[in-house]
Amino acid sequence: MSLRPGRLEYKRLMWALLISIVFHAMCYGGYEFTRTILPRMLNHFKMLAALAHALEKKPTPPAPQQKPTPPPMVFVEVNPAAATPEPPKDAKYYSSLNSKAANPDADANTGTPKIAGTQEHVVKTEDSQKKYSPLQPTPAPAPTAQKENQEPEQAKPKPAIGDLALAKPEPPIEKPDTGQAPQTRPRTIVEAKMRQQQNNPIPGQKMKQAGGVQRHWEASSLDTKSTLTGAYDTAFIAAVTQRWFDLLDSQQFALNRTGRVILRFRLNYDGRISDMQIEDSNVGETLAYVCQLAVTDPAPYLKFPSDMRRELGDYRDIQFTFYY
Repeated sequence: MSLRPGRLEYKRLMWALLISIVFHAMCYGGYEFTRTILPRMLNHFKMLAALAHALEKKPTPPAPQQKPTPPPMVFVEVNPAAATPEPPKDAKYYSSLNSKAANPDADANTGTPKIAGTQEHVVKTEDSQKKYSPLQPTPAPAPTAQKENQEPEQAKPKPAIGDLALAKPEPPIEKPDTGQAPQTRPRTIVEAKMRQQQNNPIPGQKMKQAGGVQRHWEASSLDTKSTLTGAYDTAFIAAVTQRWFDLLDSQQFALNRTGRVILRFRLNYDGRISDMQIEDSNVGETLAYVCQLAVTDPAPYLKFPSDMRRELGDYRDIQFTFYY
């Protein structure tokens, strides 16, 4: 027998050496892992667990309560004679003037004024005609035949003067001082339109409403608040309403039809109308189109006054309702 190791013994020795190296490497790696890396991982897990525990104990803050938005006020026309300097406390309506609820007969106190009208759709306290009285032009002189023998010229009678005629102004008459300052000139176009509208109320019939209030006045009035857009809306609604009646009278629309058309559109600061759409209609396409023409035909409307544009921006989204 030879003492010299063979090939098989060398192979076994190499495998034993390799296994020993791997085993020692694993032992050393495990030692270093438990000494340095494992504590860091455990601390990280402990921090996550503590944070989760703190979040569970911390009460969730209550959701912020949204303030209820007040319902939009409805426009109503106010008789200048019924205007009051102070606005009412809880007004459901707005206009260019303030007014407080009143009745001709103060025999009840329901909080709602009684209005003896004929319709229940449009908020209106007084009846007014559909059309304004137009200006009358000067009548043309009648033609006369020339006579052969002309007579001496006589003083010619003055022609009749119509509403549109120009006349020579009479010298001013001195008026006694009554102690009252004369009415000031309107500062803006909107104010001028508002003063003109006071003499030409928006056409329509007054509403029918049961109730009664203690405040006495010769006609019924509502709790109405003067707003920034009241004067502008007075002129705007008057133009739309008058155009609507003109269209209905010219073509005799809606003779026997009843219903409602709701339009939604955008009124821009320069008086233009855009984004017109029909929100609701139960009277057919033709009558709905007449309502659209009533809004778009008078455009462009007056430009927003500076304070109104500063407060509202460059446009207003408006919902307008027509009742047939």
